[in-house]
Amino acid sequence: MQYVIDTLTTRIVSGEYGVDERLPSERALAQDLGVARNTVREALDQLEERGMIRRRAGSGSFVTWDPSGTQAAVSTVAAETGPLQLQVVRGIFEPEMVRLAIINMPPRAIEALGETLSQMEAVQADAGAFVRLEEEFHRQIAAGTGNPLLIACYNLVIDARRQSFRGAMYRRHLTPNRIASYQRGYNALFNAIAARDIEAASEFMKLTLIEDQKLLMQED
Repeated sequence: MQYVIDTLTTRIVSGEYGVDERLPSERALAQDLGVARNTVREALDQLEERGMIRRRAGSGSFVTWDPSGTQAAVSTVAAETGPLQLQVVRGIFEPEMVRLAIINMPPRAIEALGETLSQMEAVQADAGAFVRLEEEFHRQIAAGTGNPLLIACYNLVIDARRQSFRGAMYRRHLTPNRIASYQRGYNALFNAIAARDIEAASEFMKLTLIEDQKLLMQED
């Protein structure tokens, strides 16, 4: 099922399925992805819980994910979380999250992660597009842990990132050169995940947090 979730999420984030667009039927998706219809149905349930789609009885499933990244946080907790508080939580979550993902991610999920990376590497100057794909990259890593509670908690972290300093900060600091630098870093992270190299992947996550902390300090 995770392969279906990752594939559909990537298609939504990339804009292949736009906002308010009706997704193909469960039968069509099952044939396209080579899985059973009940697997597609369960994946759609998960996407609805994440707020990426809305299922309408008798009409189908429609994309609700906001590509502009301007939609309000679902949780008041995310809206009330400050930048430093967010950094603390990310420092707790992300190194352990990538460790568990490396242990549990099936090959298909790693392949889907690589597809998201390819989209990230195609971005040259669009900071908003890069941030959205970066979010999805991290979401796929969280999903790769196979831990529903961790996935739900990290979705809240992503929600908080959208509400915090990061959105405005990236518009100011995410230059083409910085995008290129992050692309190289995420390529190294993906290679570490694909090689099941826990130490290298965890180190990357820690370095990313340090870079974000530097940007945060520039904002003070």
